[in-house]
Amino acid sequence: MSYGDYPNLDAVERVLVIKLRQHGDVLLTSPVYRVLRRAMPRARVDAYVYRDAAPMLEGHPDIAQLHRFDRSDGRSLGERAGQEWRLARLIRGERYDLVINLTDGDRGVFTAWLSGATCRVGVDPLGEGVPWKERLYTHVVKRCATPRHMVEQNLDALRRIGIFPTQEERDLLFVIPADAEASARERLRAAGLTPGAYILIHPTSRWLFKSWPTARVAELIRSLDGRGWPVVLSSGPDERETSMVDDIVKRTSGARVINLAGRLTLKELGAVIAASRCLLCMDSVPMHMASALTHPVVALFGPSSERAWGPWRNPRGRVVALDYSCRPCNLDGCGGSKVSDCLHSIPVEPVLAQVLSLAGAPA
Repeated sequence: MSYGDYPNLDAVERVLVIKLRQHGDVLLTSPVYRVLRRAMPRARVDAYVYRDAAPMLEGHPDIAQLHRFDRSDGRSLGERAGQEWRLARLIRGERYDLVINLTDGDRGVFTAWLSGATCRVGVDPLGEGVPWKERLYTHVVKRCATPRHMVEQNLDALRRIGIFPTQEERDLLFVIPADAEASARERLRAAGLTPGAYILIHPTSRWLFKSWPTARVAELIRSLDGRGWPVVLSSGPDERETSMVDDIVKRTSGARVINLAGRLTLKELGAVIAASRCLLCMDSVPMHMASALTHPVVALFGPSSERAWGPWRNPRGRVVALDYSCRPCNLDGCGGSKVSDCLHSIPVEPVLAQVLSLAGAPA
């Protein structure tokens, strides 16, 4: 060991990075793999993520293999346990030398421990979950007490073992395959749209309490329509999200709106973002995809922190938020009500101004 309690990484041949979280969280780990491959060019680097979040890293040139855990509904406890046992055996059979767990959930901790890796790195659980689980790590990553972007928090796990990223290595990476791009452009062509000729609005989030009121979204769409901008609407496939978009469409009678909510894969969504003039969204995965593509994006923030989750290294990323003394509270609405005053009170005018500043006038 050297100063800083850094392990000797010279003999490391196999590395596993664990991030069992939502889509956006997984995308924000993409710089980690680039940094690891630079530090250990002969090592093989794999990832372990939830199956539905795997597209966020598929095609990443520095990832050799993706292990996927299926957490879909309808699976019995026995089926989940069997899957975990099979994955644990598979991961242990890979004989990883270094395992880095970027989440504090129990599943990732025990996966790191069961891997048998000599070096196991993980975030300090701060007493959450199973007691004393930090003892299953060889190196515990301390948490920063002040707001810090999640990309940097992920990279802190590498700093803990003596790997320090350069500025150039911290960019996000999201790969859009040719078939997804072709499929997305065909959808747009069928709607009479060409690249750069529409505004994309993704008004929902997996956590609906982070969404702007439908009436405000509809008012914004009518304002954009009055300025000659057609709008494409997208959302996740969840029925609550698609229903919210349906309500928005009903409120925009007469405006040119193309509803693709729930109809796009994650890779197709990336292609639709890239082909838009500007994206408007909440604190959700499309914002991170736009940052990976350095694409114009306006993001609305309420109870969550833009300093920790905002557009990352995107010179064309804008945040609209109100200066409430209580934010960020990280609560699911004021008092747990599912409604956040700080988000619902954002007026249309500043949002419209930011969108138009990035989009300009339609061709």
